[in-house]
Amino acid sequence: MLNQTGLDHAWIARHIPHQGSMCLLDYVEVWDQQRIRCRASSHRAADNPLRAHGRLGAACGIEYAAQAMAVHGALLAPPDSTGARVGYLVSVRGTQLYVPRLDDIAVDLLVEASCITRSENNILYQFSISAADRLLLDGRAAVVLNADALTPTSGDAP
Repeated sequence: MLNQTGLDHAWIARHIPHQGSMCLLDYVEVWDQQRIRCRASSHRAADNPLRAHGRLGAACGIEYAAQAMAVHGALLAPPDSTGARVGYLVSVRGTQLYVPRLDDIAVDLLVEASCITRSENNILYQFSISAADRLLLDGRAAVVLNADALTPTSGDAP
């Protein structure tokens, strides 16, 4: 069952590491244990920090999806926790770009991510970015949680 939330940009900024103009999502529309759908308008902003040479390439949509995944992690965190576990985007696969750029899309972006599989420290998501029922990009992304715990420090090596 999807939760209708309406969680806004301020809530998102309090729950993910991205701040200021780098916090790209406007609000969470719906979510459940497996998926999340967010909306964003920052792709049209002239000061979008991902712009290069006055353009926002479609591949930047991967960052929008990654932030939706981070928000999803924050929403799934136990209420008494001090915050979501830190996640690192470690792989993007099967990504298809159906448009060259995002900054010329006149309507809001719909950012969706669905969990394909999850283990203690790894999550695989399927993601898509669309606007006005037009698919702009999609793909899969692997996230590793608490990566520091997976790698022994120099003092731990035999």
